[in-house]
Amino acid sequence: MRIGILSDTHGTVPKQVYSFFKDCDELWHAGDIGPDVLDQLKAFKPVVAVFGNMDCSDMRFLLPQTQLFERERHKIIMTHIGGYPGHYDKHIQPLMQSEKPDIFVTGHSHILRVMYDDAYNLLHINPGAAGQQGFHRVSTLVRLSLDDKPHDLEIFEFDKYPKN
Repeated sequence: MRIGILSDTHGTVPKQVYSFFKDCDELWHAGDIGPDVLDQLKAFKPVVAVFGNMDCSDMRFLLPQTQLFERERHKIIMTHIGGYPGHYDKHIQPLMQSEKPDIFVTGHSHILRVMYDDAYNLLHINPGAAGQQGFHRVSTLVRLSLDDKPHDLEIFEFDKYPKN
C-alpha cells in the first residue's frame, strides 16, 4: 500500500500533490486543511484526516481531532498537535501509551520531521507544511509504502509560492 502524507495546506492544494501522490492508494492529512481542500483531495484519492487548530467549525464537525486506525497490520495514530519524540503533547501521551502505535503522524509545526522513537517504538512523521500560509520557506510532502514494515519513504520539497 502506498500512502501520501501531508499537513497544513491551509486552503491550498498545490499541484505537486497530484503528481507526487498519483500512485498512492490513500492520503493522510494531519490537519489545518482549510476550505474546500478536503473535497478536492477526496475527489483524487481516499483520505484519512484530522482537523487542525486553524480549521473552521465545519471541519471540526466533519473530522475528529485524533484518528486511530490500522493499515497493513500497522496501528497508526494521527493528530494535528502532537509534538515529537521526547516532546509529545500531553493530550496524546495517554493514547500512545495505551494503544502503542507503530506510526505516529502529526502536523502543526510546519517543520518536516521523520524519525524513529525508541521510547515508544514507533515511526514519527510530521510531513511539514504543504500550503503557502506559515513561516516555512519550502513546502513538503511525504510518501511511503506499507506492508510488513514502512519502507521507501520519500520526501518531496517544492517552492512555497509557485512561479507561474
